[in-house]
Amino acid sequence: MKKAQRFLWILLMVAGIGSTLSAQENKQFNALLVSKTAGWHHESINEGVAAIKALANKHFFEVQWHQEATPITDEYLKKFQVIIFLNTTGDILKDNEQKAVERFIESGKGFVGIHSASDTEYGWDWYTKMVGRMFHIHPVIQTARLKLTDKTFPGLQGFANDPWWTDEWYEFQPETIHDLNYILAVDETSYNPKVQWGPKIGKGMGAFHPIAWYHNYDGGRAFYTALGHQPTDYSDPAFLNHIYAGIFWAATGRK
Repeated sequence: MKKAQRFLWILLMVAGIGSTLSAQENKQFNALLVSKTAGWHHESINEGVAAIKALANKHFFEVQWHQEATPITDEYLKKFQVIIFLNTTGDILKDNEQKAVERFIESGKGFVGIHSASDTEYGWDWYTKMVGRMFHIHPVIQTARLKLTDKTFPGLQGFANDPWWTDEWYEFQPETIHDLNYILAVDETSYNPKVQWGPKIGKGMGAFHPIAWYHNYDGGRAFYTALGHQPTDYSDPAFLNHIYAGIFWAATGRK
């Protein structure tokens, strides 16, 4: 290869590498995906991780699946705009990691909780307020009717006209904070909410049984949906639009 041709080839290679790096840097936002469990392990986690990675490709954002061996620190979190808790359970973060997450949200960043994120970190008062309501109990998986409670929040088109949906219908404890914006509920008259686990009893939540909500919290933003128990949920367009709308709002503040 002649010198001039070789020089041109090197320039093209460098330009190509630069373009690739630029494209990576110019993604809409960066998301950290956490699926750690210290209790029940949902079968749908693998499908959820694959689905969120596919959403990242479709909507041009970066997602990094958190590895349990990596501690969550301020330095680790600084490149992300949103943290997603996907079917997490139990006590999953150490005290110093909890503080890093608190500072992350206080800096104006976002949080998304999917399904059993409300069955996580009961002893972390700040977290329970961010989630808004914590899990109490659920009956057997059943088909029930969904109800939109706020048509202005995006990503809910697939839930118009009160569709039937099959899921693990969480009954929640009382609100931990009083500024929740409810966007989706389930009609308790369409299924049997009664259940008993030893001394713990579930009778349902009555005329208003919320399933998804969002709010501004401690300088940042938090979105939660109780849907997402079934592995098949993560290939359903209605559900995928729902969680992406939550991720996008939590990451950017736009809806």
